[in-house]
Amino acid sequence: MSVASVFPQLEQLLPRVSKPIQYVGGELGVVVKDWEQATVRWALMYPDAYEVGLPNQGVQILYEVLNEQPDVLAERTYAVWPDLEALMREHGVPQFTVDAHRPVRAFDVLGVSFATELGYTNLLGALDLAGIPLEAKDRTEADPIVVAGGHASFNPEPIADFVDAAVLGDGEEAVLEISGIIREWKAEGCPGGREELLLRLARTESIYVPRFYDVDYLSDGRIQRVVPNRPDVPFRVAKRTTMDLDAWPYPKKPLVPLAETVHERYAVEIFRGCTRGCRFCQAGMITRPVRERSITTVGQMVREGLEFSGFNEVGLLSLSSADHSEIGDMCSGLAQQYADTNVSLSLPSTRVDAFNIDLAQELSRNGRRTGLTFAPEGGSERIRKVINKMVTEEDLIRTVVTAYSNGWRQVKLYFMCGLPTETDDDVVQIARMAHEVIKAGRAAAGTKDIRCTVSIGGFVPKPHTPFQWAAMTSPEVIDHRLKLLKQEINSDRSLGRAIGYRYHDGEPSLIEGLLSRGDRRVGRVIRKVWENGGRFDGWSEHFSYARWVDACAEVLPEFGVDLAWFTTRERDQLEVLPWDHLDSGLDKDWLWQDWQDSLGEYEQDDCRWTPCFDCGVCPAMDTEIQIGPTGQKLLPLTPINGMRVPEHTH
Repeated sequence: MSVASVFPQLEQLLPRVSKPIQYVGGELGVVVKDWEQATVRWALMYPDAYEVGLPNQGVQILYEVLNEQPDVLAERTYAVWPDLEALMREHGVPQFTVDAHRPVRAFDVLGVSFATELGYTNLLGALDLAGIPLEAKDRTEADPIVVAGGHASFNPEPIADFVDAAVLGDGEEAVLEISGIIREWKAEGCPGGREELLLRLARTESIYVPRFYDVDYLSDGRIQRVVPNRPDVPFRVAKRTTMDLDAWPYPKKPLVPLAETVHERYAVEIFRGCTRGCRFCQAGMITRPVRERSITTVGQMVREGLEFSGFNEVGLLSLSSADHSEIGDMCSGLAQQYADTNVSLSLPSTRVDAFNIDLAQELSRNGRRTGLTFAPEGGSERIRKVINKMVTEEDLIRTVVTAYSNGWRQVKLYFMCGLPTETDDDVVQIARMAHEVIKAGRAAAGTKDIRCTVSIGGFVPKPHTPFQWAAMTSPEVIDHRLKLLKQEINSDRSLGRAIGYRYHDGEPSLIEGLLSRGDRRVGRVIRKVWENGGRFDGWSEHFSYARWVDACAEVLPEFGVDLAWFTTRERDQLEVLPWDHLDSGLDKDWLWQDWQDSLGEYEQDDCRWTPCFDCGVCPAMDTEIQIGPTGQKLLPLTPINGMRVPEHTH
């Protein structure tokens, strides 16, 4: 049966809300397919506002991969702002897709990509607006299968009651496998109903279905065990890893937003994975091994992506883009091709010790200099050893001098507060480092007209990292240290005036910590917060610390635990962690040893260039780390001189 668009009802509400254009769809790159011609229908959700969700690389890739299948249809949905939510409830308009404005409940699958745990309340809002029961156990054949993905799904236990399934790792092949299972189940006449479909997904051993696992607890609140409750599902669920990125050159036709978004550029992922071994970095740990995209594929993707979209910025994405073994050739080749056009290059994440003068000159060749952000993470040499961020102050000074000497007038430095073993002095030393940056920059540039922005984030221990056992620092201590830091930055007025200071206080980080390392009992807290008005918790203007604290106080005592038990408590080696049955490829004993090494301030080398440290990933994946060079050059070989890549006008 065909499914009618809700746009006629929605259109009447749009003049009454802020930024109505974000709900109308019709962007360049959008795909709208015939509903009746599709066998499997996906609604892909990024659980945040359109302006944050549309540029998300993961959703764009899956959108394109799915829509390339002749009998598969994929559309997008985002969290709606509270003003539209209220009107939708008042007028009975359900959660809709922006592509064809079809009701989300009509789809076979609702795939939700979580980049951060603070999007959990937005998931509940979307489910409720869609008319889908909040808890998976209450859903029927009339409801879509709700599948979680993204980095925050590596511990889906806090949302285990609300999702039917979770995929760990890369999604390209996973969504096609899920589509195939649904296609086959439908062709057979949907035998066994929803339960049988979920069982088929679970039997793949790479799709986690929480309802098929039971959690037992000890009297002190810790987990005793997580075990399957039926014989035909696996004890452990493995992550998905797409090994050959050249075989998946997506997005080929990026979505070009109608409304203003946080990133407006053609982004190409130049490699996945990272072996630098920063102990706080979940993304680096769970995306191992390193898989490079070849220089020729990158060149082809950039050419086709720019021609299609009209973007005038190319972002070379990865966890540490300057670590690509051919980054020099890649940047110089792209800079040469797009010389005399309005196209600029950017490396959104650049390691301090990987940025050099050649890279600086290529990134600024056409006169446009995109922002430079470096992340020393820790203010003192000691704390950088603890977190295995092998960057010296000399590295940082040399790097910013290179930037200032090549025409940049502003750099951003990112640090964390609340790291394991951290003292007041470790944080205050950030100010001294910032002062040295300004002094060295003024000397290099020969002018006082330079700036440095210090940005501070709160440390959150994440699953599948060496810091998964660590105690969090209380918000009171973090706020005290941030106050000391601000005083120290301003202690020298001539330098302090050139330093911008941005920080996140400790309260949102503590709640993110609750959600990142929580178990199924935390699901009750999430639901209570949502019922009490929690929405858009990743936005400071919508986040309410009191709402979360009150919900924890109301819900958790029933289980004999509290907010502090989940956050500021250090775990011991033998404790069963909520995600131990979910296999990221990393050996738990190796992670524990690295945690002990951090406490001893012992640094671990990058295994990409040194012998294996036996983290467990490569044997588990039956692979080896991919390292160039390929010996190939970018295509096309001829510079695109004089070609004006059209700017897309909003």
